[in-house]
Amino acid sequence: MKQNFTVRQGALDGVEVFLSVAEHRSFRGAAAQLGVTPSAVSQAVRVLEARIGATLFIRTTRSVGLTEAGERFLARAKPAFEELVAASEVARGLGERPSGLLRLSVPRAVVPILLEPLIASFCKAYPDVEVEVATSKELIDLATEGFDAGVRLGQFVAADMVAVPLSAPFRFVVVGSPAYFAARGRPGQLDDLREHACIRWRRSSGALALWSFNNNGQPVEIAVAGPFIASDFPSMLGAAIEGIGLAQLPEPMAAEGLRSGKLAQVLEPYAPTIPGVFLYYPSRRQIMPKLRAFIDHVKSRTARSSASDS
Repeated sequence: MKQNFTVRQGALDGVEVFLSVAEHRSFRGAAAQLGVTPSAVSQAVRVLEARIGATLFIRTTRSVGLTEAGERFLARAKPAFEELVAASEVARGLGERPSGLLRLSVPRAVVPILLEPLIASFCKAYPDVEVEVATSKELIDLATEGFDAGVRLGQFVAADMVAVPLSAPFRFVVVGSPAYFAARGRPGQLDDLREHACIRWRRSSGALALWSFNNNGQPVEIAVAGPFIASDFPSMLGAAIEGIGLAQLPEPMAAEGLRSGKLAQVLEPYAPTIPGVFLYYPSRRQIMPKLRAFIDHVKSRTARSSASDS
């Protein structure tokens, strides 16, 4: 069943004219302020009075005054109209320059690696934009949850989203601690994983993720077993450093542990390469300036990083 509008269509028509006449106590003065003819002002007031069902002005040849209905209408309409104008100015400001609250949904793992330096430089460049980062392992509906954009691994970005790369493609590597390898040895083939303790990752759907590999150009997925299950990569990384078992992690996340010697890599020939991490947002023609500025900032930093690596 179709509902009626609380405010009738055209209910605001003539209100600005009424307020101007009430301020100047003159139809000519209102016409001069609004840049229209006195007859146009008079017509707008007559239409407003007819729609309301009450006379708002007392007109004489020498003066214009407010009726009781006009006084009451003025008392309520003026602050409401001023609020409406102020709201329009705020909305216009958000549509004209980068400002306001930029909400991003991201996995916790990418915050220290990618987002912290990126957001720090963005906040310096655009001080009128407030950046809110909400960490979540779940793939949420950006529009429903009120987010401007999200960050995810490329394979998890939906096809109907616009995706902007935040990183170059990287490998998923299998790592373990020196203490673990001293006790259990090193796997040399994929089949050797059956004899090893593996740290598993539970997806937001509840399913345990398979380990993915590249075997002579062919993708292979293996169900592994082990004593520890985590729901995010940082927990898996910590467990691997503590020697609980082997972990398959994004190479950038494991890089510091590999450099420091806290971790060592195995099964290198089988490490698969994934597209990388992407900023994604709904495809739409009109993008708010705050998001456009962030997208341009991401592209600029990515281009500089690619140039320095080449």
